[in-house]
Amino acid sequence: MPNVNPNAPTSETVLSVRHYTDDLFAFSLSRPSGFRFRSGEFIMLGLQGEKKPLLRAYSVASPAWDDKLDFYSIKVSDGPLTSRLQNIAIGDEVLLGRKPVGTLVLDALLPGKRLFMLSTGTGVAPFASLIRDLDVYANFDQVILIHTCRQAAELAYGFDLVDTAKNDPLVGEEAAAKLNHITSVTRGNYPLQDRITTLIETGALFEHVGGGSFDPASDRVMICGSKAMTQDLKALVEAQGFKEGSNSSPADFVIEKSFVG
Repeated sequence: MPNVNPNAPTSETVLSVRHYTDDLFAFSLSRPSGFRFRSGEFIMLGLQGEKKPLLRAYSVASPAWDDKLDFYSIKVSDGPLTSRLQNIAIGDEVLLGRKPVGTLVLDALLPGKRLFMLSTGTGVAPFASLIRDLDVYANFDQVILIHTCRQAAELAYGFDLVDTAKNDPLVGEEAAAKLNHITSVTRGNYPLQDRITTLIETGALFEHVGGGSFDPASDRVMICGSKAMTQDLKALVEAQGFKEGSNSSPADFVIEKSFVG
């Protein structure tokens, strides 16, 4: 009888693919029976290489209750994985890791009134999961999703996911009442134009949010994006009195340490 590695990735079927821009696409995979995760976590995902599987971390963009697994990805023409992954089609097979992990989860935050989700680019993916999770709306009075991209066309995925949340039979009523979606770009003409850090520092962001600027006594913050973005925002919120939380020690804010996009 052959040896079977219980930790080896499973092979899952591509259920849908949508290309948003020349650089961004989304896809769905079958969900193996028994696969459990918390909304906001990531999993290793990839394709078989010449000698071994080629895997990288992807945030799951569907809520923990969904019967499929959604993902959102950049395309890199010379990237070892995404140069191939961007060509997948319905019916193809993609490798899925077995152990979801991550810090961008409700368990790592103390209770609060407003939840800020700060994202750039494909860093919005874990929030696609969280804004369709009933526990998010049960724990917070306001849920504020901020998504910043280089150009307006790159914001389309975020608009789609917010529309999906507000029309979801499970969370739609809560999302319609509590979810505030704020978008900005760093290039081109757009109503709100600048980096998230600048929008926070100038106060421009809070003109679109009920309740004014950050308050560590009642606000909680989740951050996901490029390494530079997460570090800049971490320094910014820490300077305002926020403390970083973890699964073992919940606090005021969390960042996704394993994501770069």
